[in-house]
Amino acid sequence: MAETAGGSESGAAGAAGAPRVVVIKESRVYRGPNYYSYEPAVHLVVDIQGLEESPTDLLPGFTEALLAILPGLHDHQCSRGHDGGFVERLLEGTWAGHVAEHVALELQRTAGHEITRGKTRSTGARGVYNVIYGYLDETVAMLAGRLAVRLVNDLVSRSDGTPPPDPDFDFEAEHESFLRTSQRVAFGPSTQAILEEAITRDIPWQRLNSGSLVQLGHGVHQRRIRATMTSITGSLAVDIASDKELTNRLLAAAGLPVPASEVVTSADEAVRQAHRIGFPVVVKPLDGNHGRGVAINLTTDDEVRAAFELAADESRRGYVLVESFITGKDYRVLVIGGNMVAIAERVPAHVIGDGIKSVTELVDETNADPRRGVGHEKVLTRILVNDAAVELVRAQGYEMTDVPPRGEMVKLALTGNMSTGGISIDRTFEAHPDNVDIAEEAARVVGLDIAGIDFLCPDITQPVRETGGAICEVNAAPGFRMHTHPTIGDPQYVAKPVVDLMFPPGSDSRIPIVAVTGTNGKTTTSRMIATIFKGIGRKVGMTSTDGVVIDDRLVIRADASGPKSARMVLQNPRVDFAVFEVARGGILREGLGYTSNDVAVVLNVAPDHLGLRGIDSVEQLAKVKQVIVEAVPKLGSAVLNADDELVANMRRACAGEIVWFSVKPNNRMIADHCRRGGKAVVLEPGELGDLIVLVHGRRRMPLAYTHLLPVTFGGKAMFNVQNAMAAAAAAYCAGAHLHDIRAGLRSFTPSYYSAPGRMNLTEVRGVKVIVDYCHNAPAMVALGDFVDRFFEDAPAMERPQRIGVIATAGDRRDQDMVDLGYQAAKHFDIMVVREDERLRGRKSGETAALIVQGAEAAQAEGARVKEIGVVLDEIESTRVAVERANPGDLVVICVDRARAVWDELQAIGKTAQAGAADE
Repeated sequence: MAETAGGSESGAAGAAGAPRVVVIKESRVYRGPNYYSYEPAVHLVVDIQGLEESPTDLLPGFTEALLAILPGLHDHQCSRGHDGGFVERLLEGTWAGHVAEHVALELQRTAGHEITRGKTRSTGARGVYNVIYGYLDETVAMLAGRLAVRLVNDLVSRSDGTPPPDPDFDFEAEHESFLRTSQRVAFGPSTQAILEEAITRDIPWQRLNSGSLVQLGHGVHQRRIRATMTSITGSLAVDIASDKELTNRLLAAAGLPVPASEVVTSADEAVRQAHRIGFPVVVKPLDGNHGRGVAINLTTDDEVRAAFELAADESRRGYVLVESFITGKDYRVLVIGGNMVAIAERVPAHVIGDGIKSVTELVDETNADPRRGVGHEKVLTRILVNDAAVELVRAQGYEMTDVPPRGEMVKLALTGNMSTGGISIDRTFEAHPDNVDIAEEAARVVGLDIAGIDFLCPDITQPVRETGGAICEVNAAPGFRMHTHPTIGDPQYVAKPVVDLMFPPGSDSRIPIVAVTGTNGKTTTSRMIATIFKGIGRKVGMTSTDGVVIDDRLVIRADASGPKSARMVLQNPRVDFAVFEVARGGILREGLGYTSNDVAVVLNVAPDHLGLRGIDSVEQLAKVKQVIVEAVPKLGSAVLNADDELVANMRRACAGEIVWFSVKPNNRMIADHCRRGGKAVVLEPGELGDLIVLVHGRRRMPLAYTHLLPVTFGGKAMFNVQNAMAAAAAAYCAGAHLHDIRAGLRSFTPSYYSAPGRMNLTEVRGVKVIVDYCHNAPAMVALGDFVDRFFEDAPAMERPQRIGVIATAGDRRDQDMVDLGYQAAKHFDIMVVREDERLRGRKSGETAALIVQGAEAAQAEGARVKEIGVVLDEIESTRVAVERANPGDLVVICVDRARAVWDELQAIGKTAQAGAADE
């Protein structure tokens, strides 16, 4: 079930006097594959403080008290692999963080959420642990985690005999509140049944609101449900079903048996119609549901008047229906897609006398049934004793304190609704065929794809037309619980035909997803892939640091490389192909946000963003980026950079096929891979230039010469050569034809308007200016290589200057900033060092000083740089760099606000043109 790494080795030498309580320092919810787990999970960072020195075997009475409160912990296997494994760990001694994990899992279990996934690991800091556990509903899981910590702290204080940290803590009351909240926010049994069926078919889903509105499928294939209403359900049919009088008239016109009925708006009118129809009668709201406000078997004027008031309160429009009372048993016939799929006999909430116990005691005994819970949390609902129940018992000749005779049934509700404590008996295979035909015809008359037909008749096994009986209601969005979890009889798998309606066998529910990650080059590669599939005619949804693009239209301008943006694309009903740029920040913050990607592309892993969110080494960073590789299914592909050792090692984490790309010739690993029928994209030098070749087994398929691709600047930008190779491999894996791949790569240009901030080249006053987001040392090495190649074709007598505007974000480590300056100094004659507008916790000038420090160190070693200046403002540094340049020089601006810098460059150019015209 779960594992723990135990206490840290420094535990025995912990600080004396530290508080003996567990504190939640940080909490996160992962909504998809993540750094810690492939499944959705909650992550709590807890500090157990003084309890680091007190595992559970040193806490007197702790284990016994915990197991008495939550006996279900006996079933937890933990790392032992057998029931009782966690109890063994408690007795041997385990730490409070591990206990909190298991308690959180068990609390979810008490709410009906069967989850067993969890683990607890030390963060490396003394007493601080990562507690990871799975969930079905994130709100329930977070509440469970907080309640688990409070319970552990309370039990520790009892063990120590010290004052509890929360004197008002009452676990029973808190647990009851937790269960009620869980029932309110979690999916009901009907929605859950449909989702479980969808999951078994690998149909993805996502919740769209805090209620039961759920999307099944992605993009163009999506369908929606709200409980048991689907996107196929007609609104007109729902309106008809909610109007009981209209429903009765339509059914009667079709020759179906229905009770006589009339709509009334006053108590006096209800009495008159009751006399006209003939007693006994039923009074109920015209547009009610769940049996609320329904009174049956009324035989007097006073009963009708009282029932009218009750029904009117439950009616949304104030209309009340009076109809003839049909004697017999209450049956619910479930019709889906025009076919009967289940029948349940509904028995109202009741108790059976034993001649010993009172009615109250019998109710308590019935509610003690472990199958009964609050609301819909379990298969049965606890019987609620309210004023109406007391009056009903009194009408049967008993008080709540009376002892009914043995075998006597005492009803506590008039209707057989499960939500009021009723029970159900499965009668699916007992119904007479005529009755089944009547129910199916009723659903067709109303027009519902999913309908609950309420039959009242003496016996469902006999024809209703002969024995008497009628259809008393046709319900839209009928509940499934009575069919999926009958009290007596076999469960019926009614969710299957619902999912069949929305996704007929053989239909698609997913759209292809290509995920791209790496330290550098993610956005450019994502845009290349999107361009290829746009050329094929696909409606591409793309996320990147530039924003969310739907079918070539920028709908959100923001850093959209996280899971929320991915879900936004998957919700769009136009999208039939998705390309996601996946940044390490989103993975650490929330996970991927989706379950799997058909193609994962990992470009490179280099030191960047280290020291943030617990990622302190490049190896840990590689594990974060590896998440998209782990999310590749068996029939998917991972496109990996064979030239990067950290990326190449990710092959072991992929369940699908591996596709390599490499710019280095004669790679033995790739040769062996292709000899076995594998795929790779390689670079082959030739007389006409470097050729990108797609290799699939023995087949070698030329794609394009690098110098013919605009994004490579004549083959000089080797990092974009790599990006183009990765894009080609991803497109091939996703089903693109070679012709389409070639066309897409040749049409993709690094202009500001197609890829803002990615190697955008313009000319200002005769000076060539490149705008790029380069912000770390590895990117500067690649960019510097391009700068060195940029003038290789120029005449030897010309010595154009290279001017660089250099900066990085303030949340990088000091050493990363120094390294950036050191690398930049190797390639530029003049460096203008600036800072971003957002300093991210740094003081003004601090980031620039570290970059200058690195540049000066390189300069002292004989690097190319001759002049280093500091101009902190981004726009002002742009002006300074352009002014220092002469015609024919190259200025490279490492930007933060690409649009503002581009606009400034265009303004400088227009000013220069205007000045030239005046002369």
